[in-house]
Amino acid sequence: RKASSAASDVYKRQALNALNSQVLSDLKAALDELKKEADLRCLIITGAGPKSFVAGADIGEMSTMNPKKGEAFGIAGNNVMSQVASFPCPVIAAVNGYALGGGFELALACDLRLASEKARFAFPETGLGITPGFGGTQRLARLVGPALASELIFTGRTVKADEALAKGVVSQVCALSLIHI
Repeated sequence: RKASSAASDVYKRQALNALNSQVLSDLKAALDELKKEADLRCLIITGAGPKSFVAGADIGEMSTMNPKKGEAFGIAGNNVMSQVASFPCPVIAAVNGYALGGGFELALACDLRLASEKARFAFPETGLGITPGFGGTQRLARLVGPALASELIFTGRTVKADEALAKGVVSQVCALSLIHI
């Protein structure tokens, strides 16, 4: 069954579903609400629109942050990803397009990752000198091993859906029509 309107509206406000402070707060609130639903057996997280799961953190917002606000943003993102990772029922990432930076980290926090043939995964923030800060570096290394994780983190290289399947990042590649729910 579909999640509450609070959960389904979380990403609809931002271009390519960028994670900003408000979206992280909304996602936390939606997860808190959904956790109370005793009959919930599975949670599916997907992006609004066919282009992007989550295109990453909102770099525009981040560029205006002082170090204290930047640290708080990183902690908030890390807490939301931990909340996803420890959710009491299985969480599936239905990756319908770009899963970049924080979006890749969100997908990694989920129990299962299904990708459309158009899905792309990367940590492009490393090209800006920014380390992925929401726990994805550890989750990726546990999932695919330290060598591949280091390569993807250090280079920011984009991984297409078929390679993500071959390397164990996702468990299935599906038609976009099956992912975009």
